[in-house]
Amino acid sequence: MNIKTNSVHTGVYKDKSYNSVTTPIYPTSTFYYDAIGKNKGYDYTRSGNPTRTALEENLASLEGGRGCCVTATGMAAVTALMFLLKPGDHVVTGNDIYGGVYRLFNQVMSQMGLTFSFVNMRNVDEVKSAMTDKTKMMWIETPSNPLLNIVDLEAMIALAKERGIVTAVDNTFMSPYFQNPLELGADIVMHSTTKYINGHSDVVGGAIIFNSEEMEDRIRYLVNALGVSEAPFDAWLVLRGVKTLAHRMEAHQANALAIAQHLEQHAHVKKVYYPGLASHPQQDLIKKQMKGFGGMLSFELDTSKVSLDQFFAKLQYFNLAESLGGIESLIESPWHMSHASMGEDGLKASGITPETIRVSVGIEEVKDLIADLDNALEK
Repeated sequence: MNIKTNSVHTGVYKDKSYNSVTTPIYPTSTFYYDAIGKNKGYDYTRSGNPTRTALEENLASLEGGRGCCVTATGMAAVTALMFLLKPGDHVVTGNDIYGGVYRLFNQVMSQMGLTFSFVNMRNVDEVKSAMTDKTKMMWIETPSNPLLNIVDLEAMIALAKERGIVTAVDNTFMSPYFQNPLELGADIVMHSTTKYINGHSDVVGGAIIFNSEEMEDRIRYLVNALGVSEAPFDAWLVLRGVKTLAHRMEAHQANALAIAQHLEQHAHVKKVYYPGLASHPQQDLIKKQMKGFGGMLSFELDTSKVSLDQFFAKLQYFNLAESLGGIESLIESPWHMSHASMGEDGLKASGITPETIRVSVGIEEVKDLIADLDNALEK
């Protein structure tokens, strides 16, 4: 089934009483038993809920996974996955990952006995050098946030499989519409469903999609035991949003490409990061593992010409905000906002500068968006 059809129909039809074409919300905390040991498949909403099950079935189908667990936030999904590990285990990840994940790894999980190596994951030799006999997971973010660097999924997954290392891929930037890491052999795919999958900036959530029965048993146990599962109403909002995923992603991409091409020629812009540009240095890899370029781009503002404060203050249609993936356009400074918790050393190692600006391109009329940026880029 095509993803456009899957996103609309899979997991939806749970109402057999009144034949509702939308999934009902089951807001109950508790389900009663018919007798000891006999119920209708649910007992307590932390452990399972029909609305949440509907969303999990939908997202598993979009990523081509065996199953899915949805969580209260994207970071809840990441946290749950860290509990697959035990003290002393080691994780190899990128030095240019999302700032919130960097903070979780570097400042929280490191206090619980896990160790992390933050490396340039575009360099296979650097990844190999970071591995030890204690390495148990490879955390991959591609394209990276915010510099849109591309990690070779097949190469990294093959390297991990040789050593029996679990591969977890953050696919938030691309969504299942433009990239499917499970098809390339990844063990786990993670999403912040707050972003493109929901697409309307009105709910937070996360998703973990897996390929094996063994991984399913472990992850379902952890999500339940940790109490990080998503609430029924939030799951319903995400399920509503995902129906238009394919169409939104095409609109995001078309606008992002036009804006990236325009900014690349602007005298007050030093550099543009976007996979759809011919100037992106990883074109062969992009064509190999991605089905599109997405709606995220970043650029380096020439602050000798226009200050950050002046630029942001003049924008009309781009809201200064840290999130991404909604239908409205958002813009931010990773150095000061989404990635600030990395600290100056971590930011410099990642390639982020005080002049880096990240843009989540919405679905508005692209001519209006370009005119808005041009006005803000004036001296």
